[in-house]
Amino acid sequence: MARGLNKVQIIGNLGADPEMRYIPSGAGVTNFRVAVSRNRRGTDGTMAEETEWFRCVAFDSAGYKLAEICNQYLRKGQKVYVEGRLQTRKYTDKDGIERTSVEIVASEMVMLSGRDEENGHGEGMGGPQRAPVASGPRRAPANDDDYENDVPF
Repeated sequence: MARGLNKVQIIGNLGADPEMRYIPSGAGVTNFRVAVSRNRRGTDGTMAEETEWFRCVAFDSAGYKLAEICNQYLRKGQKVYVEGRLQTRKYTDKDGIERTSVEIVASEMVMLSGRDEENGHGEGMGGPQRAPVASGPRRAPANDDDYENDVPF
């Protein structure tokens, strides 16, 4: 039987600081929005910028704290790479109307702006900085001997 694929990759800027909360099990959940802009040529030949907004959610799991990392390091305006899957949720709003929300459930996050940059633009005074990288747990090779052969140094 063939498997399906649900994978999303975006690069954009955070629209607001992340918001973190905890679910009853005690795991952290962080929500944030990412704006992705593109330029397109209109029918009259002029260039127009279009911005698409994405809701993103990151979860903590056993031994892996993606939600805490996102909450600690991400700030409004910073450029970020988010990889994950699309998820559709239905909920009832405060007025009793049923709504549908599509969001990216993040499995990896890479900061493309340095932590010290105030608005996420440019490289700052000190040049490029290494940004934190957060990704899901990786499987170890089946044989420990194979692991030593994969080390790049």
